[in-house]
Amino acid sequence: MATKEKTVPERLSDLYKLQETDSQLDQITILKGELPIEVSDLEDEIEGLQTRINKLQDSKKELEDNIAHHQNKIKESEALIAKYGRQLDDVKNNREYEALTKEIELQRLDIQLSEKRIGETQGSITAKDETLTAAQERLAEKQSNLETKKVELEKIIAKTEKEETKLQKQSATQRKLIDDRLLKGYDRVRNSYRNGLAVVTVERNACGGCFNKVPPQLQLEISLQKKIIICEHCGRILVDETLTGKTAEAES
Repeated sequence: MATKEKTVPERLSDLYKLQETDSQLDQITILKGELPIEVSDLEDEIEGLQTRINKLQDSKKELEDNIAHHQNKIKESEALIAKYGRQLDDVKNNREYEALTKEIELQRLDIQLSEKRIGETQGSITAKDETLTAAQERLAEKQSNLETKKVELEKIIAKTEKEETKLQKQSATQRKLIDDRLLKGYDRVRNSYRNGLAVVTVERNACGGCFNKVPPQLQLEISLQKKIIICEHCGRILVDETLTGKTAEAES
């Protein structure tokens, strides 16, 4: 058996009910404000800072290992100098003496080079420490900020979660009652405006969305509900107040 096609008043009523539900969801989103985005951005920033800190710590460890390597080389050179010094006491000719003296001089040069490398590396470590401290302080600040934002968001979610879930289900159910063509038009207009209004009433002879005047003849057509009327200025769907349960506002 074919499904009976809905009348224009029924279709307009379905659209208006969907708008009411979606507007309530919008209010919850407004209540949350920018908190969800701020929390997400802070989490990304913290992850990036932690990665940077880890790299700085790894780099510092390599520099410290480099210093330890040169310190070991100095000890080895000092040991060789002491060894060659003892051997000088037993040399039998000038050639042996000169060879040992040259080796001692080379080891001393190696010590000087290692000491220079240690000094340079310690300077690099100092610079790394300064950068690391700044990054850790920034990380601590961001983590504190994140905790504050999360607490704020969790409080709002605790107050609104039940209502939001109910409204989301309600919106999904209401969307199934509307044909695809109308629904696409509704979504397109709704996404075009920050207030999310796609279905509005005529208030004080003007469109409830853009507030441009609606001609008397068009207002009559809206009240008759014979067809779906679109505001010529903003593209919103105009509905009669009888669909909203409101009484017509008296003209002043």
